[in-house]
Amino acid sequence: MNDFVDKFVHPEDAAALKLMKSLPGFDLVVKKVLDLSYETLLYGINMASKIRLSEKQMPKLYHRLVIICKRLGIEVPEFYLEMNPYPNAYTFGDTRIFLVVTSGLLQYLKEDEVDSVLAHECGHILCRHVLYTTMADILKTGGDALGLLGPVLVPLQYAMLYWSRKSELSADRVGAIISGKDTVVKTQLRLAGGPEEITGEVNVEEWAKQADCYEEIRDGKTWDKFLQIIATAHLDHPFAAVRVKEIMKWCGSSGYRDALEYANEHYTIKTKCPRCGAKVEKTWIRCAYCDTKL
Repeated sequence: MNDFVDKFVHPEDAAALKLMKSLPGFDLVVKKVLDLSYETLLYGINMASKIRLSEKQMPKLYHRLVIICKRLGIEVPEFYLEMNPYPNAYTFGDTRIFLVVTSGLLQYLKEDEVDSVLAHECGHILCRHVLYTTMADILKTGGDALGLLGPVLVPLQYAMLYWSRKSELSADRVGAIISGKDTVVKTQLRLAGGPEEITGEVNVEEWAKQADCYEEIRDGKTWDKFLQIIATAHLDHPFAAVRVKEIMKWCGSSGYRDALEYANEHYTIKTKCPRCGAKVEKTWIRCAYCDTKL
C-alpha cells in the first residue's frame, strides 16, 4: 500500500485480503500461478483475438485511459478492445497488466460512464488487486492446472471470492475520485441492466435504502444469515444496491475529500510542455508543437 491507497482502500477489502493471505496453501497458489506463465498465455490470446489500443489505434479512447492513469499516478496498462456485445471490462496480469473493454460497453454507456468504468479498473491496478484477481479467475474455473487438491482449493476459492467482492468497493472509490459520485452511481444503474429512459427516473436514495433492508436480513437470524452466505458465496461482485449505498456513504465523508485532495495535489496533469513551454491540452499525450511526450 502507498499513502494514496491508504486514503481510500475499503477496510473490508484490507481485512479480507489479510485473511486470505493467512490461509494454508495461499503462498503455494501464488507460486503455481506465477510458474504457469499465465500472463504469457493471456497476452497471446489478447494479441490474437482483441484489438490493442494505442496512440495509433483508436487514439481518442486510448487517450482517455492515459489521462485517468496520470491522475492516479500509475503506468498505463496494455489496453484492448474485445468485440463482444455484452457490456464488460476487466483487468488481469501481474508484471504485464492489461485492461479490456468490450464493444458492448462502449455502445451501451456514455463517455463519462465509460471513463468511470476505466477509473474503476485502474483502481484495481492501483490497489495491486490484479494478481489476486487473476488467481481468483483461475481458481473459479478449477485448480486442476495448479495441481491442487480439494482440501486446499475449496477454502481458497471461497476466500478469494469473498475478497473479490470486497475489492470492488475499493475500486468503486477510485471511480468516484476520478468521475464523481453521481457518475459512478449512474453507471451502476446502467450496468444493472436498465436503459437510460428508465434509470433516469430511479430515486437513487431510495434504491440505496434497499441495501439497509438487505443487510438487516443478512445480519439477522442465524438461518437467514446462512441463506445469504449461500446466495453470495459464488459471486465475485457485490450486489448493486450495496455498492451504491457504500459509495454514497463514502463520498459524503472526510475520507473522500482527503483522497480527492491528495490526487489533485500529487497527480496534476501538466498544462505546459516541459520542453518548449507551450500551453497544452489535458487530453494531449504529446505536445502538438515539439512532439515531446507529456
